[in-house]
Amino acid sequence: MKSLKLQNNNIPSIALGTWSWGTGGGAGGDSVFGNYLTATDLKPVFDAAMEAGFNFWDTAAVYGMGASETILGNFTKGRKEVLISTKFTPQIAGNSDNAVEEMLNGSLNRLGVDHADMYWIHNPEDVKRWTPKLIPLMKSGKVKYVGVSNHNLEEIKTAASILAKEGLTISAVQNHYSLLYRSSEEAGIIDYCKENGIIFFSYMVLEQGALTDKYSAQHPFPSGTRRGEAFSADVLFKLEGLIHVMRDIGSKYNASTAQIAIAWSIAKGTVPIIGVTKTNHIEDAIKAAEVNLSAQDVRDLETAAKDTSVEVRGSWEKPMH
Repeated sequence: MKSLKLQNNNIPSIALGTWSWGTGGGAGGDSVFGNYLTATDLKPVFDAAMEAGFNFWDTAAVYGMGASETILGNFTKGRKEVLISTKFTPQIAGNSDNAVEEMLNGSLNRLGVDHADMYWIHNPEDVKRWTPKLIPLMKSGKVKYVGVSNHNLEEIKTAASILAKEGLTISAVQNHYSLLYRSSEEAGIIDYCKENGIIFFSYMVLEQGALTDKYSAQHPFPSGTRRGEAFSADVLFKLEGLIHVMRDIGSKYNASTAQIAIAWSIAKGTVPIIGVTKTNHIEDAIKAAEVNLSAQDVRDLETAAKDTSVEVRGSWEKPMH
């Protein structure tokens, strides 16, 4: 499997997300995805991933309000080869001046570890207030590498300059990036990352399932969920042309549309984070990591995506430019 180097750690070409693990709070697997997944459901998924060499796990304190971290922590006990990525979410921080360290401590307790391999500022609520709080955590070893998520280029540069004064750097950026949402590319963020040795992690590359060919106007998402609202039957109907092109390209590589969407994000020089809730999602990751799309394939996919006129931005996101 191809991997990227993060100083002494190899990052697999695909990272695995746990947003939909566990339930609770407004950002739990139940309210966002209509999932009600327990540790018993998810253990075979974790085991299959580790066996395949996918050892970078992305979670957050806000996912299920700790439920996701708790489940992941139970699985990773005693396993040194796991790389754990979790997040500080300003929106749930309260007014404490030590909110970053307090939230990190809560995450580490739930995860059962003494440090985070990657720690993110989840949203740019106040870059100048929160970024400096990472400095002592990096210097103490509680955080090995830091990243920023959902930040625009100006905010990324501001955060980088704050850390640079202490001789520290941003190692990664994590933004929504897919065939249907290329705002980070258009705003120059991906180029900035390449120029500065920053790994760009793309989340929602499958658009919460809309690019997997498992849902359509005739077979919509579960009603009453956040993804069901974002991808109505009308929106799914508009995606049919793109899905058709993805199927055609997939047939050349014996790959599914989901695998093609993931392979596209790798071809663009990013590390996709795919949400995994079933063992076949691991099979998708294994296959997608092996697919090398041609430049023409990439152009054809992007043209078909543009022709849909669909751009889905999360309620928590602001435009990148």
